[in-house]
Amino acid sequence: MALLAEYALTPGIFDTTCYRSADLCDVHLQSLKEVLLSEGLVRNLRNGDWQTVFVDGSTRVWHQRGKELLKKLIVQKRIPLHPPVLPAAPTNDADWCKEAVASHSQKPLFGVITTTEIAGTFTSQPVVAAIDKLQNTLWWISRSPSIRLNRTLNDYESNLSLVLSHANSIMFIDPHVDFEKPRYTDLAKLIGRLTIRNSKPLVEIHRVCYEGSPSTRSFPTLAEWESSFRTGLAGIIGSGLRVDVFIWDDFHERYLISDLIGISVPYGFDTSSGTNMLTTWTRLGRSDRDDIQREFDPATNRHTLRAKFTIS
Repeated sequence: MALLAEYALTPGIFDTTCYRSADLCDVHLQSLKEVLLSEGLVRNLRNGDWQTVFVDGSTRVWHQRGKELLKKLIVQKRIPLHPPVLPAAPTNDADWCKEAVASHSQKPLFGVITTTEIAGTFTSQPVVAAIDKLQNTLWWISRSPSIRLNRTLNDYESNLSLVLSHANSIMFIDPHVDFEKPRYTDLAKLIGRLTIRNSKPLVEIHRVCYEGSPSTRSFPTLAEWESSFRTGLAGIIGSGLRVDVFIWDDFHERYLISDLIGISVPYGFDTSSGTNMLTTWTRLGRSDRDDIQREFDPATNRHTLRAKFTIS
């Protein structure tokens, strides 16, 4: 599985009356909260009709923790829209589960989470699980904070699909990014995929100001760096996409930082034509992701910024 996963939720899991007690509802929503806010997206079915179920005019008894979770999902922009699939609009939780399963058939979800009552009528659908049975559900317990993948464009695209499609900001942090080197041309293609989005994300690239090993180190000028990046991204950047490039004094570790997820990428974003050239990506905790984002904010002065320019 990718380190960021997309789920569908039926409204009943937020409804206190769908549990034996309000306390039980609270426990299950609390366990779901950290997963969704750290490693998940929730599909906003039928172009947002799913979200409108929770408006104040509803007669259902939404648990306070559920309302807080929904608010955070909205604020963090973790509920991407998905078009209607079934012809009729859902009128109850069973209908929403049917819509979610149909949506999954159209574009795979990691899982559909519902109530015990509804899950009992979808036993033929492995993607559907009751919120109180998640710990016994194979796809739920298969979640992992790390993933092994090949250092190829296909694997990078596959594992970053949801990030590239839905993140509002993306930082590529790699001290050796150089689009004039063949091993980084696939990163340029990866960034180029963002041009097809209607709403373009903020994109940043961070690298160091020198090239080569300590014994042969050279320091290109700002003009040389800018020319190199513009040449490397020529024909890639378009349709309103903007890339801010930061050239720093020094750093060594490599990351992808977005508003949805942070990932440690030990080999950076270069690719290899060799066989079995594997790498291990690890999902960062939210506090670590935020701290790394601050680390590469010029205002914090944790590194010395040598140059910055924008390609658009």
